[in-house]
Amino acid sequence: MIDDARRISWNAESYDRIANPHVRWGAEVLERLDPDGVERILDAGCGTGRVTELLLEKLPAASVIAIDGSEHMLEQAAKRLKPAADAGRVEFVHADLLHPLPIDQPVDAILSTATFHWIDDHHTLFANLAAVLRPGGQLVAQCGGAGNIASVHGALRQVGETWAGPTYFASPEETIRRLERAGFERIQAWLQEAPTPLEPGPQLEEYLASITLGAHLERRPPEERAAFVHAVATALPKPEIDYVRLNIVARRKAA
Repeated sequence: MIDDARRISWNAESYDRIANPHVRWGAEVLERLDPDGVERILDAGCGTGRVTELLLEKLPAASVIAIDGSEHMLEQAAKRLKPAADAGRVEFVHADLLHPLPIDQPVDAILSTATFHWIDDHHTLFANLAAVLRPGGQLVAQCGGAGNIASVHGALRQVGETWAGPTYFASPEETIRRLERAGFERIQAWLQEAPTPLEPGPQLEEYLASITLGAHLERRPPEERAAFVHAVATALPKPEIDYVRLNIVARRKAA
């Protein structure tokens, strides 16, 4: 079940069309995944399935449980991954990562990209992931980290937005402590700057509307949203999203 207070109504088609940086980063995260012994893997926050598709290619003998909190995203992912789903390689699950996950058997690995920063309780998040990961299984993830999109937050303040939004950008130090408490070991966590330039005008504004400002737009009447996005885009110091990624690699402690 998904808590209404944290639900975001994603425009899955728009997200799928323009989320290229996230797919590129997802491919980089996949390079950190050790394929040895991975027969069943959880994609925690699969979105529209673009990184899931790369995961299926990397692990051609493995099956994937693709979880997301957005039904719209899962519908898009199911269209993209229909051949794999028909072959029994992908199962789609609508679930909230802050609740015990509806998975009956432990998985060998967990992959997650561009998801954890939408969750404000990382202690519960990591505990729920550990609960479905076999002893010795690996967690490989990337999300927004400390300092992420600082210029966007500054632009929001300039246009009078006082709401901080639903995101939480953790530091490596606090992430390591939380993972240790959740039963992980061999933990690595580090920040990576990933500035993403965009063309000023329609490209920048569509990106902001679809990827960065969705929750802010939902708080406004539809007729005010385009002007709000334009004002934020104009207030940015340059047509660039100053991403900072938090990378995570860890193993669940052996029993």
